[in-house]
Amino acid sequence: MNTPSLQDGIDKAGSAIKLMWRPDAPFHSVPVVAPEYAGWAKEQDAWLNGVAFSDMSHHMSDLFIEGPDAARLLATVSANDYEKFAVGQAKQFIPVTPEGNIINDAILFRLAEDKFDLVGISSAHNWVMYHGKKDNYNVKFQFDPTSDFRGGRPPVLFRYQVQGPKANEVIERAFGGPLPQMKFFHFKEITLAGRTICAFRHGMAAQAGGEFFGPWEHAEAVKEALFKAGDAAGMIHVGGLAYYTNSLESGWIPTPLPAIYTSPALADYRKFVSLFSFEGQLPIKGSFYSENIEDYYVSPWELGYGRSIHFNHEFIGSEALKRGQETVKRTRVTLVWDPDDVKRVFGRDHGYIMAHSQDRVEIDNKMIGMAMHTGFLAPYGTVLSLALINKEQAAPGTEVTLVWGTHPGHTSSAAPNFSYIKATVQPSPYTEYARTQYRTNPSVQAAK
Repeated sequence: MNTPSLQDGIDKAGSAIKLMWRPDAPFHSVPVVAPEYAGWAKEQDAWLNGVAFSDMSHHMSDLFIEGPDAARLLATVSANDYEKFAVGQAKQFIPVTPEGNIINDAILFRLAEDKFDLVGISSAHNWVMYHGKKDNYNVKFQFDPTSDFRGGRPPVLFRYQVQGPKANEVIERAFGGPLPQMKFFHFKEITLAGRTICAFRHGMAAQAGGEFFGPWEHAEAVKEALFKAGDAAGMIHVGGLAYYTNSLESGWIPTPLPAIYTSPALADYRKFVSLFSFEGQLPIKGSFYSENIEDYYVSPWELGYGRSIHFNHEFIGSEALKRGQETVKRTRVTLVWDPDDVKRVFGRDHGYIMAHSQDRVEIDNKMIGMAMHTGFLAPYGTVLSLALINKEQAAPGTEVTLVWGTHPGHTSSAAPNFSYIKATVQPSPYTEYARTQYRTNPSVQAAK
């Protein structure tokens, strides 16, 4: 029996929004990794004020792309610049639809001249595999899904992160000295516990530290060496719940809806993608409900990905993306929730607020944008949201109202039960370190 496609699911449901609107969908924690180790608040505090260890081996997919046409394929399906893309370098991969909207970003590593590893949410991988197979590029694909879909086998690679103000102290203790100097978004081979692995300079919470990856057979030895070096600094293991809140500070919106559900040009693509893929199962929910799923599509310009977009080559969606730069109306901001309103709405038990949802942002009862990633950050004592709002209302200090709650959507005629929470617009990234230092200071070894 054939596996149903995304298009099959849309046809059966009657529309894309009827398929994707799931107001009761639970929040998905990182697989395999325990939800908490030291507790949500301590784990968040660790990457801000101490040192934190995160295991990122299980919640991201890897697509290994190898062959003489690999670089040409990637240039065709993404907005990135490949003219000076060196072995040992990584990029934030930006694939867009023919209409210029985001599919989903990922991190692309150049492992060798003709070999790449694309790491992240599988919708970007599907985009690459579809075009590689459809147009007969001379490439081979090896797809390693998340641990939700590995059937109990281990990942191909481990990925660990050591991050926080005390991270470099731990790393120097583990390696017997500082890591080699690396430019931002570059990686190098290093040795730890007698194993050859890679260190990558990038930062999710935009704090000092290092990210390390390598063959799974080295995973336990590397983890043991890092924790042994981290004991004196009180290194804390970050659980699968708190992990998802670190991007609130660095300004990365992790799961925008792939803009693939309506375009006639993507009809064959929707037949290629499984109904049981990320694209078919990602729930849309929150206080913002629209019968038109295109109202949830977003542009890479809005998400702040402009530095990764280059028009020195033709790629799918390039003309639409270029036009979109002139007409983009929204920009990414951080919304800082009023602490008194947080207590009023949630009471004392507000330490586990977290959502990837689509929530209305208003001024004077008029919608000015949409919050997309929300979580309580104990060190700040309140909730932060990453949102896309109208540029003219995005000045820091602007007071807005966030509408919190779940619209019943098409499944019910009941009136929504919303709470209205005051919030203040602030920059994104939220932390000054993320805005001013972690990309530019070559002496800081920051990690993804």
